[in-house]
Amino acid sequence: MRQVIVVDYEFCSGCHSCEIACQQEHGLGPDKFGIKLTQIGPDQLSETRWQYEFLPIPTDRCDRCAERQAAGKLPTCVQHCQAGCLYIGAQEEFTELMRKQKVVMFS
Repeated sequence: MRQVIVVDYEFCSGCHSCEIACQQEHGLGPDKFGIKLTQIGPDQLSETRWQYEFLPIPTDRCDRCAERQAAGKLPTCVQHCQAGCLYIGAQEEFTELMRKQKVVMFS
């Protein structure tokens, strides 16, 4: 069964640890990414409300660290996420988490 990557971006701080860990694990250059952090905002939604968030998105280079997982390890982006907001597993494992507003799943 193919595993999914889940991001609870309510807690992503934009630290880029996932990007850097992936680049180092896979020997990618500074302009190549297995996971890429995107920034939303800052965007003023109303006089008192702003949106300013970060969302890590797996790219087509992402193989979910197949070699690491075969060795019983987590993907490097999940392991090195400083906010603990990246998860990997079967889709069914995340039913409760997916009810939150700022959670996305990548299959």
